[in-house]
Amino acid sequence: MAQTDLRPVRISRDPARRSVQLLAGLALYGTSVALVTRAGLGLEPWSVLAEGVLKHTGLTFGTVTGLISVAVLLLWIPLRQRPGIGTIANVVVISVMVDVVRAVLPDQHELVWQIVLLVGGVTLNGVATATYVGARLGPGPRDGLMTGLAGRTGWSVRLVRTGIEVTVVAAGFLLGGTVGIGTVLYALAIGPLTQALLPWTTWREEQEPQQGH
Repeated sequence: MAQTDLRPVRISRDPARRSVQLLAGLALYGTSVALVTRAGLGLEPWSVLAEGVLKHTGLTFGTVTGLISVAVLLLWIPLRQRPGIGTIANVVVISVMVDVVRAVLPDQHELVWQIVLLVGGVTLNGVATATYVGARLGPGPRDGLMTGLAGRTGWSVRLVRTGIEVTVVAAGFLLGGTVGIGTVLYALAIGPLTQALLPWTTWREEQEPQQGH
């Protein structure tokens, strides 16, 4: 099977379609994070850290998420990573959407609804990730940290990603973040789900002429 090409492409190529895809993917991503936080069954790694920080500040979940993203971007400097328009949009849109959805969706306490929100949130997260990554407008802060460290150390992406997420979960847990079955489900499902969807969501220059027949 051919490898999906995810290298960033200039916004000048098919800007309307790719901008809409980027923003839609990021909005869905923020929504998915909010769903999982309200399920109360364990968070994805970076949300564990965000919740831990939130418990020691008076900030909202979305604000903490944005500040963590900015902190991660600062780590790009020694790694010589270059942000794209998608990188900046990632910080802003996800942070806003997390707070918007959490404002209208309360915590769930009945197991059935907790499971619905957890499974729905993880599934939506996979769809959202494939959607915004497939727009090819620059990696998110966490994605860039992963690829940057892999490039500078020579370690595999899998090893680097695992190391980052274990570190993030441990730090978040020590700060009071929620670790549970949702954390495990996310870790097991998000990679395969995103990989399966990327061939359908990734922008390609030659795909348009085939439509309309």
